[in-house]
Amino acid sequence: MSDVILVEHAKTDAGAVISTVTVNRPDKLNALNRAVLEGMEQALGEVRDAGARCMILTGAGKAFVAGADIAAMQSMSPDEARGFAELGHRVGHAMEAQPYPIIAAINGFALGGGCELAMACDFAFASTKAKLGQPETKLGVIPGFGGTQRLLRRVGVAMARELVYTGKMIDAAEALRIGLVNSVHEPDALMGAARASAEMICANGPWSIELAKKVILKGRDKGLSDANRLEAIAFGRCFESPQQKEGMQAFLEKRPAKFD
Repeated sequence: MSDVILVEHAKTDAGAVISTVTVNRPDKLNALNRAVLEGMEQALGEVRDAGARCMILTGAGKAFVAGADIAAMQSMSPDEARGFAELGHRVGHAMEAQPYPIIAAINGFALGGGCELAMACDFAFASTKAKLGQPETKLGVIPGFGGTQRLLRRVGVAMARELVYTGKMIDAAEALRIGLVNSVHEPDALMGAARASAEMICANGPWSIELAKKVILKGRDKGLSDANRLEAIAFGRCFESPQQKEGMQAFLEKRPAKFD
């Protein structure tokens, strides 16, 4: 694993694995370049191979990810820029395709590509010191790693337009108000909050979590009838798994379920 991406694994009391992935370019405010994005792809596979039930994504130092590496992008040709954007999209899609949920722990700046990386996570917690935004239009470009599309799905079309067109930076409280993050925490409590949420996820059936993630993602852009059909199919598939038997038996016996 590249030293620009750090991966740590820890177990809950019940033995479930929670992985923490840290973007590690603090001297560059964790700016995204090709090495970081390729390292993220590798890290996702490592987390999956470790059997992790949840992953937490954060940044080293005072930034989550302050954006893409402008120095690396400045001289790109149109074809090179498109290829770089496609790599960013590939990482975002890979994050969404993983069977485990990913929680963004936004400890500082999450701008441009950093905000896009956070939005590719299942949900996000933010430090009170976090700053978020899509400032690409200030540089004469547009978001290139999914920002125009994931942002409108998170906060609505009008708010997405405002944030992209103005390029303004918002604080954690405003990000919470518009639904860009799920909760806001003091800096020293952020990782603990993310870990507590991950432990709650790990206590539930991993197969049901994986199916729920797939159905929510695939159903969000479908009509209600088609999306509900996806849900019904997935609900039926749950009953193929011994986890459903264990979960319901544990409920009836008034004991905690023990999922493999």
